[in-house]
Amino acid sequence: MEHKITSISALEILDSRGNPTLRVFVTLNNSMTAAASVPSGASTGEGEVVELRDGDPERYGGTGVLNAVKNVHEIIAPQLVGLAPFDQIAIDQLMIQLDGTPDKSNLGANAILGVSMAVAAAAARALELPLYAYLHEFGTMRLPVPMMNILNGGRHADNSVDFQEFMVMPVGAPSFAEALRYGAETFHALKSILQRNGYATGVGDEGGFAPNLKNNEEACELIMDAIETAGFMLGSEVAIAIDPAASSFHRDGVYQLDKSTQSSTEMMALYAYWLKKYPIVSIEDGLAENDWNGFAALTAALGDCVQLVGDDIYVTRSEFITRGIQEKTSNAVLIKLNQIGTVTETIEAIQLCRDAGWNYIISHRSGETEDTFLADFAVAMGGGQIKTGSVCRGERIAKYNRLLEIEAELGEDAVFENPFAK
Repeated sequence: MEHKITSISALEILDSRGNPTLRVFVTLNNSMTAAASVPSGASTGEGEVVELRDGDPERYGGTGVLNAVKNVHEIIAPQLVGLAPFDQIAIDQLMIQLDGTPDKSNLGANAILGVSMAVAAAAARALELPLYAYLHEFGTMRLPVPMMNILNGGRHADNSVDFQEFMVMPVGAPSFAEALRYGAETFHALKSILQRNGYATGVGDEGGFAPNLKNNEEACELIMDAIETAGFMLGSEVAIAIDPAASSFHRDGVYQLDKSTQSSTEMMALYAYWLKKYPIVSIEDGLAENDWNGFAALTAALGDCVQLVGDDIYVTRSEFITRGIQEKTSNAVLIKLNQIGTVTETIEAIQLCRDAGWNYIISHRSGETEDTFLADFAVAMGGGQIKTGSVCRGERIAKYNRLLEIEAELGEDAVFENPFAK
């Protein structure tokens, strides 16, 4: 049978923060249907494509997505019905042309991405392949080392911590299943330590704890204590990664922390000091998204000893990543499907990283759903790192459990390794 798309529909659903988002369904002429749900970010870069919201104050405080749903039904679907689902590039390019804007603000990047993901999922089902096997194009499929956000601050929590994410990375685990165990045991150890110190153990948007701490540095101290309490070796078995999300506290040309004001140079000195004191292997968005010179200086100073990740500065856009490569702005990129809006453009951004020898991390958003597309995508792209939150909250666990399934399916062919091993 020659597979063709027979219908595309969309539905307004809720994400993990209770905000509306889209779920898109693609049905083929063998009656097979695949679905995909679109995530939504809280800490967003200026250059991200547009997430179309209705603006109707009578519904969800203006955050509804019925117009995006309508665009799927009335504009995108009529153009894609009758096409084969296998030519992802042509389908994504057609939707980009239908939108006709550089930021996908006409149809909405959320509408376009939902269709793009669902088409890929439908194509995989038509070929009776797991999604990761269908999307796999380059090199060895690799199970990712998780960056587990176990302590939240910044825009991900209402607390006193300036930096947005403090994560653990089980870099010394022999398999993904063991990495998940390392992270979960560290998470539970941290909860006990917080309780013992009289701190709250409520969790933030991505499942990490969100206590009011004395300062940012105490977060590292507590996590180190948790790693050792859980019985793991600092650095060699479980390391720390941080995402300050510095744009969120960058105002009037300086970095305004709770207890001090820092210049770019002073922030660099702070990170250098932390690297000597704590087993940190990755720093994401250590400076603001428009501080290109600062990023380059930070990379020149520290890039040989730590992974320096750009998120807001690149927003998964090829033109920004190309500039970063030319200017040596970082040595890694955070990859988010909904920052650019199609599967094809996301893969193009990843290929730029590969060609430059840069690391890349496949990432969720703070507003997630139970959709597991991200897990398969991370394995297929083979970058060896994933950000999908803490080992808490169902929308985060769904991705981890899917990765466990994939590792079991691959069996002896499963590849899992420390991305920072020399």
